[in-house]
Parts: sequence; C-alpha cells; structure tokens
Amino acid sequence: MTQFGASQPIRRVEDHRLVSGGGRYTDDIDLPNQLHGVVVRSPYAHARITSIDIGEARALPGVVDILTAADLDKSDANLLPCMIPLKNRDGSNRADPKRPVLARDIVRHVGEAVAFVVAENRHAARDAAELVMVDYDELDATVGAARSIEPGAVQLHPEAPGNVSFDWSAGDEAALEAAFARAAHVTRIELVNNRLVVNSMEPRCLNADWDAAAEKMTVYAPTQGGWGLKNFLAGSLLKIDPSRVRVITPDVGGAFGMKLFYYSEAACTAFAARKLARPVKWVNERTESFLSDSQGRDHVTVAELALDGDHRALGLRVRTLADLGAYHSSFGPLIPSMATAKVLTGAYRIPALHFNVKGVFTNTVPVDAYRGAGRPEAIYMMERLIDKAGRETGIGPVEIRRRNFVSPEEMPYTNGAGEVYDSGEFRRLFDACLEKADYAGFPARKAASAKQGKRRGFGISYFIEATGGNPTEGADVRFETDGTVSLLVGTQSGGQGHATAYTQIMAEKLGLPHDRIRVIEGDTDRIPSGGGTGGSRSLTTQGAAILNAGDRIIEKGRLYAGQVLETALDDIEFDNQSGEFSIVGTDRRIGILELAARAREIGAVDGHEETGDNGLDTRGSHTVPVFTFPNGCHVCEVEIDEATGTVAVVSYAMVDDFGTILNPQIVEGQVIGGVAQGIGQALLEHTVYDENGQLLSGSLMDYCLARADNLPPFDFSTIEVPCKTNPLGVKGVGEAGTIAGPPAVMNAVFDALAELGVERIDMPATAEVVWQAMQAARAAA
Repeated sequence: MTQFGASQPIRRVEDHRLVSGGGRYTDDIDLPNQLHGVVVRSPYAHARITSIDIGEARALPGVVDILTAADLDKSDANLLPCMIPLKNRDGSNRADPKRPVLARDIVRHVGEAVAFVVAENRHAARDAAELVMVDYDELDATVGAARSIEPGAVQLHPEAPGNVSFDWSAGDEAALEAAFARAAHVTRIELVNNRLVVNSMEPRCLNADWDAAAEKMTVYAPTQGGWGLKNFLAGSLLKIDPSRVRVITPDVGGAFGMKLFYYSEAACTAFAARKLARPVKWVNERTESFLSDSQGRDHVTVAELALDGDHRALGLRVRTLADLGAYHSSFGPLIPSMATAKVLTGAYRIPALHFNVKGVFTNTVPVDAYRGAGRPEAIYMMERLIDKAGRETGIGPVEIRRRNFVSPEEMPYTNGAGEVYDSGEFRRLFDACLEKADYAGFPARKAASAKQGKRRGFGISYFIEATGGNPTEGADVRFETDGTVSLLVGTQSGGQGHATAYTQIMAEKLGLPHDRIRVIEGDTDRIPSGGGTGGSRSLTTQGAAILNAGDRIIEKGRLYAGQVLETALDDIEFDNQSGEFSIVGTDRRIGILELAARAREIGAVDGHEETGDNGLDTRGSHTVPVFTFPNGCHVCEVEIDEATGTVAVVSYAMVDDFGTILNPQIVEGQVIGGVAQGIGQALLEHTVYDENGQLLSGSLMDYCLARADNLPPFDFSTIEVPCKTNPLGVKGVGEAGTIAGPPAVMNAVFDALAELGVERIDMPATAEVVWQAMQAARAAA
C-alpha cells in the first residue's frame, strides 16, 4: 500500500485550488464579442397565449434578437425530449405529450419559457424582457397528484386523459394476494414524500459559441457529463453531426441530478449563438431556478405490509401517485417507477411484492431525479412502514427488523423486484449502530429530556441503495513528455472529490507519485464518450475502468521492459510499491515514467496490439454486470419542545457498508452532506404551490435549507463488506445520506410523540406542524 494509494484518508487534491480562489466556473467564462440572454417566463400556471408583441422590446438600444416559438418551429427545434420509454401495466405505451423549448399556444407552469431576449449586455436583456408583451387568457390550474386525477379536474394534455402519464406496475400480484390472504396482521401507512427544490450552490448557466467557418458549436456549461447535452444539441436542436458540438464543463458547484437534464435555456442559448454567429451567455438567477430547474420527490403513497404470526413479512403492497409536473422531464418517468422499485423491499426478506405507480401531470415545475432518485422514496416508505409494524405488533421497531433482515447466508439474495443483492451483513451493522447510539441508555435520556419540558424520540433507518446510471465507462491514460500522467475520465465531478479518488487508484496500481497524476474530465472533444455522473456510479464504473487501464499498462510495460532490460518477458516483474519493472532476482530495474519515455522511442514491439508511437498510453474500460448495493443503519435522536413543537436533532449515529473504502475522509464527507440534505427534507424543506399553481416558496426567503445550527454532532463509521461483483470491491456512497436521513428523523419524531397518540405527520415536520399534531392528539384523547 502506497502512502497516497487506496484506503488512505488523504486530503483532496482539488481543495487548495478551490478554497484559494482558483476555481473556474461557467459564469467566470466570458468570450470576445459575447451577447447575453434572458428568458421571458410565464406568470401563470396555466394559460392560453393569444399574442406576443416584441416590437417595443426589440427597439430597445442594445437588443440584438428575440426568439419565440415561431423561430424554433421553423427549424423543427422546439422540443425537449424525454429519454424514458415506459409501458403501462396493460402493455400500452405511456402518454407522450411534447414539451416545447418555448411555449407555443399554452403555458402549463409558472416560469415556463415563452421568449428569449438576446442583447449586448445582461442589463439591456433584462430591460427588454420586461417589455415583451405577452397576452394570456388564464385557464384554471390543477395542483397535486391526487386532485389532478379526480373527475372533472383540469386537463393539461389531450394525449394524457385524466392527467395520467402512465400506470405502471412491478412484482407478482397473484403471489401478493395469496400472501395477504394468509396474513396474521397487516400494517398500513399513508405518507407523502414532499417536493423539493434542488438549490445547488451554482445555478445553471451556459455559454455557447458558434464557429461559422468550422460549422462547430462549443458550449461551456456546468453538467454532470456533457455527452448527453452534446447529443441533445446536435440531434434535437441544431440538426448537425454530434462531432460538431463540443461541451466543456469547468468546475461544477453541485448538481444532485438536476444538471443532467435538457432545459429550454440551453437550447435557446445555443440556437441564438448559431443564428447570430456570436457567443451568447445565459446565467440563471436563484429565484429563476425555483421556477425552471427540475424539482424532486413529490409522491403520495399507501403501503401495506402483511405479517405472519411470528411477525415475519409475507408481502408488500405499494400504491403511489407520482407528481410529474407539467411535462415529462428528461428522465422523469424513470424515477417513481423502475428506480423506486429496485429497493422497495429494503434490506428485508419480503417474499411477495406488488408495486403500482401512476404518473400524474400537474401545473407545476417538472419533476426528475434528485440525489438518490427513487431510492430515498422507496426507503422512506419501507422504514416508516416497518417501524409502524413494530409498534402495532408490540415487538417494537428493533425486534421486527432483526426478525426480517436478509441474512449473509442468503446472499446472493433476489428481492421482490428481481434485484440481486450480492453481499451484505445487515444485522451486524444494525446491532453495531444501536450500540454506537447507546440504545440501552435511551430511557434515561428520555427521562432527562422530559424534566426539561421536551419529548425525546429514538429513530431507526436501515437503508439499501441500488446504484445506477450508464453501466459502461472508459479511462484513457497518457504518459506526457513532461513526466506527468494524464488520466482522462468519462464521469464529471460536481464537488465529490473524483480527482482525489481516481488519483489514489492510479497511484496504488502503478506506484506513481500522486502529484504526477492529472485527472482530466469535462471535455467531449478530448474525451469522446462518457456516462457522466449520477446514481452513485462513478467509482463502481470509472474506478474499475481505471483499474483495468492500470492492468493493461503493466502488461504493456513488461513487454517494453523486456526490450530495455534485454531479457525475456517471463523474467520481468512489476512492483507497485516502487513503480518499477525489474528482472526477477536482480537489481536491474527501470521506473515506469522512465520506461514510458523509452517506450515512445522504441515504438511498436511484438506481442501487444496497442504498442506503437503512443508507448505505454492505454485505454481501459469496464462494464458493471449488475448494480451494487450500499447499505447501512442510521439512528437519530430528537427532542421536541412541548411548548412550541420545535424539533431539534440532538444526535445522529451511522454505521454504513460501502464495500471497500477508497478514501475514508471523502466517504464521511459525502455521507454527512447527504444526511444534512435528508434532515432538511424531513424538518425544513417544502415546495408549496397554491391552488392556482403559484409557487409560494419561490425564494430562499420562503424555502428553508438546513443550516449548521439544524445539524447535530455526527458519529460516523463503516463496516466493510466488499462487493462481490466489482473488481475494487466498492459499492458507491454519494446518495446514502439522503436515502437514510429522512426516515431516521421522522421515525424519531413519531417515537417522541407516540405516547400522545399522534398518528400522522408528513415531512417537513416543522414546529407548526408538530405543535398542531400534538394539540389535535391531546384534544382527541
């Protein structure tokens, strides 16, 4: 093991540059002769456009052009595609209403793009946007999935009768009905997974530059991988070969899924840049982000768990209404259906499952993947449900989990959705976390809180996640003439520490000094293909591809070392501690960097198809055969003030299994950051629309993110159970905290209020909501 290799808690190699002001984000990039774009947005949730008058705005000094739907329609470019086909439970296709880049005749949510103003500077563009006169005939709106499928509800799309996009199911309904028929007890729960605004640190933005001579578009944008954007701009918008679009992604200030998707503003900016033959820059403002960025979650679920006489699970029935917003977002239909189904049964042995979900259109911002993308929704349901089952049966939340965990002896285990868990020691992690959280000492802490006028609750969450995303990734390794090594990767960091993790893998494999390795990402010309970042896929796919590249470099290096050291191939060995090739049993050796330079001079050698002018340069790749399944136990304690209903998270312990740990510091930071977002969802964050579709929580004055004083001390540890389907043994970590956090917090809230008889509180459990629930329970009692 090298000092800077795998499993070492080294500091992130990116941090010095970023914290010392050396970051380079898209808004830092200004191009010569650049124009600026501003979007004209609908003030109505549902309205018919009767006319658009751009005359006065067009005449304003500095205004260069104003795009409307008519401009894009002429080029057959007025479409934002949805990439997810889906079959209904009857075998028919989901509804397929088209989502325009710029609204044509009808707007369907507040903030929908209607026109795009381009001017010499941002101020002129803003002034002109206010002068674009759009006449609207306001229509009734519908908000909320349950309301929108009621008879007589306002219809958004003629292609989706009853506002239903899809009616999808998974599992074995006959087996489930048989399981319920022999159940000794059935626990039922109704809950809401509240809608969230993503709120990444860096808002979306884009800078597009059309080279008319080369007929090539270069785009700068904060993405989670520019290849999707490249293909969208080339195919759907500009109608050119993808090789003539280059997407460069500089530093990215957070993404969480939202920066994967296709948006109107990107299309308008690129379209205008080509039309005007000048660079065009567009930057979203924070308040605009609330109206235009894809939002997350928003499920209404009813779930039932059938138990036998020993309180062991027989079957799980789940019915969900998923609010899709006004249109299908890029991957919107995937999240409440297939992505949620993967781990719907959690870490438990539940033989029968049937899951039905209806996707519903409403007059709100479209919904898509948000950190965890379906798995937080699934685990929140499961952990709330099994907690309630433990209370109803009298054996409690701890014992019912112990009785129903899948055991290590059952691995590989196929869950009710057909996913195969390759490894996991759920009971071991569960017991370790209870000990870490001092479960035995909780009654004493509860009594102490009561003396202070506070109700204390103990909440458990056991999560399991299925990683996702593109299963294939490549890695190019280039030995440069200056003695450095360039590692070109197809994922994209949004702040997760990719450069550090990938450097560690390469340093460990090849014995290279970490400061000689440069990780290069975010340029679709230099890196012709990539799967991007999402679904906690980066280390399982990209890391394994880097490992494969390292193996191929050693294989090639032995051939070259045999030439240089003048010996047979079988006599050459490689030492990854020193980074040297040597003749077995002698002190004759050569370092890998020196060998790379010699290899360029030698050229091709017999015995390897990749040798040639590039020397040791190599491409590695990896395709994951199946998903990996990170998992772990989180325990939260809360105190609720009797007088105000204020919920304080006072402690939080976690024991997680992410397989082999590459960098403990990065893992801990990722998990704690995710838990902070989970606590925010559970207690603070709520996207609220009124009955007319107006967004009431439209800024950070109205929408509360978790701050430092909302967070407790965190007690973090891991137990490594290496993944059996991944060459690194890793399982992924990026989304764990947002999956585990909300049920841990909410189960603690219910535990604190159990003696009062509170039966239901949905997220967010704000002070007002909790206080009202306590008063209602006291009145009922």
